[in-house]
Amino acid sequence: MAIITISRGSYSKGREIAEHVANRMGYDCVSRDILIEASKEFNIPEIKLVRALHDAPGVLDRFRSGKQKYVAYIQQAFLEYVQKDNVVYHGLAGHFFLRDVAHTLKVRIIADLRDRIQTEMAREKIDEDTARAILKKDDEERRRWALALYGIDTGDCRLYDLVMHIRKLTEEDAVDIICQTVQREQFRTTPESQRALDDLLTAARAKSAIVRKWPNAETDCQGGLVFVSVAAVLAQEEQVVREITNLVKRVEGVTGVRVNIRPIRL
Repeated sequence: MAIITISRGSYSKGREIAEHVANRMGYDCVSRDILIEASKEFNIPEIKLVRALHDAPGVLDRFRSGKQKYVAYIQQAFLEYVQKDNVVYHGLAGHFFLRDVAHTLKVRIIADLRDRIQTEMAREKIDEDTARAILKKDDEERRRWALALYGIDTGDCRLYDLVMHIRKLTEEDAVDIICQTVQREQFRTTPESQRALDDLLTAARAKSAIVRKWPNAETDCQGGLVFVSVAAVLAQEEQVVREITNLVKRVEGVTGVRVNIRPIRL
């Protein structure tokens, strides 16, 4: 079958559309679950991660190598969920983690600011100016977080297969379009696309295994063989290679490890 990622802003109907698509297709629907799983690995309460998502990107820098750990754990938790296929994910960065997986339909849902303002006013019992300020601040924070953590601009239409504007198109229209599109041949899981996803997960697990000590290490995987690139002092090369190899070899799905040292000049 396939994986569907839905990127959306607040009050854009993206959550509702994701849930309806999942119900119609018989898929699982996940979002906050990923954050909960990551918070267990990150070893800080979930509420702190939730609050951090609505503050400046520098918040995670208060923790040792916060950004790298956060991204590593979020990515692994996300890929663990979607590996089984038949999943609708709505939230930040799903399309980024799966950008090289062919059986992923990447969707962006947008809505007019004035419609979102009306919804915010009704739900929060606030005036129009306050609602507009809150929504604009929320949109900018989401954009800044995506740029800071993942290096992507969520507003870039090139990241998506479908971009739908909910106004003339209704929620039901969007659900119909997504369900029809995802059943096209190009979005069906193939042995090749599944292997690509499996390799992504193995690389993410390897990254999580070493991120505490080597937060800037880069990992890749090809058929179970994991490649690690890490910056280190050449005098410590043998020790670093040995430690990383021992850690990564314990990771599920790993058949071999290759470590490349990027020399650090003292």
